[in-house]
Formats: sequence, C-alpha cells, structure tokens
Amino acid sequence: MVILQRWVNGTLIRHRTFISGFTGSTMKEQRKSQCTQKTISLLSPLGTIQVSGCENGVHTIQILMDVAPAERSGVSPLSCVVNDSPAETSPELQRCVEWLQAYFSEPQTTGSLPLPAFHHPALQGDAFTSHVLHVLLRDVKFGETVSYKRLAEMAGNPRAVRAVGGAMRRNPVPLLIPCHRVISSSGQSGPYMSGKGDHLKQWLLTHERQREEG
Repeated sequence: MVILQRWVNGTLIRHRTFISGFTGSTMKEQRKSQCTQKTISLLSPLGTIQVSGCENGVHTIQILMDVAPAERSGVSPLSCVVNDSPAETSPELQRCVEWLQAYFSEPQTTGSLPLPAFHHPALQGDAFTSHVLHVLLRDVKFGETVSYKRLAEMAGNPRAVRAVGGAMRRNPVPLLIPCHRVISSSGQSGPYMSGKGDHLKQWLLTHERQREEG
C-alpha cells in the first residue's frame, strides 16, 4: 500500500492506493512457469523434427538435421511419421502434427487445413519480428517465394531488410511459418538455419515447386 498526497485549492488531500507485487515481467514469467510443454518427435524427409507445445499452442518446431534428405532410408520418401509421443497431447500439438504430415505427403492440401495456435513469445504482441512472421504466414503461399526486401515492404518498413533477416532466424516454428520461402533479391535461395540448413531450404523449395507444377 502507498499513501499519495497532493494539494488541491490549498487543502492537502491524502489517498491510499494498492500496488500489485507482480510487475509485467514477473507476471509473464509466472505464466511461462505455469505452461507445461510436451514434445512429439517425427521422422520426416528432413530428418527428425521435434514439435513442442502446451495446451495453449505450439511453442517450437526444431529440425534436428540428424539425417540429410538424400541419406534417409526405411521411410517412404515423402512420409512424416510419429517417432515418439507423450501419452497425452494437446489438441493444438496434434493439429500441428497433422499439418506437418500433410505438408510432406499432400502439401497442396495444407492451405485448407487449420493451423494450430502459437504460444511462443516471439509470435505475441506487436514487435516487428512477430509482425513480419505473421505477414509471411498470411501472404506468401505454398509454392511462392518472396525476397527479403519485398517482405520488408509488405510488413510496412521497406528499410528493414536486415530486420527481416533477423526475424527469419528467430522464427520459432519453421515450416508452419515458411521462412524457407524468403530468398535473396538475386534469386539465390539464401541462408537457412544460420547457414547450416541451406540444403534443407533447397529441398523444401524443390518439394513445393514440383508439387505445384504437378
């Protein structure tokens, strides 16, 4: 409790106010601590993919790059199967798994599938990273590509080309939010996963282009 006072027309006015002990950051951390994440492991053409999320939505999608696409064996070329899953998963996590399975086997159908909710801080609020990732998700469709410069323009800040690149690197849910569709103005595919997954980006672009043409 804090007592505030001020002078009004020569009279000293006192009043009491109560201030919560939780600051904005404290409340955010509290919500985060109450968020119980579970992880599903998938075997895909890109190698192992781990999808983590809670009841509120998907937090992250991680491509582990344990096996390069050309070296995969034992799984049909365009399948994506569950390798490991907790006993109970949230509907949002299951929706994400179904979307990924469709993307690899029947990618043209993903446009009509419901997307899971997102529950990662980078995708909340009105920060530029969140904004540009949502613009990418909304406006760059299957089989399309966009340059970093053009995406900056679409996001309302033509000078923010570097910031667009940073947003792509911080994308917590690749594939769902298709940062692999963002390429250089020269037409080169550009880096993926900080340059470590450039071959995966090429595979994804080819996968979409072939399915679009087919």
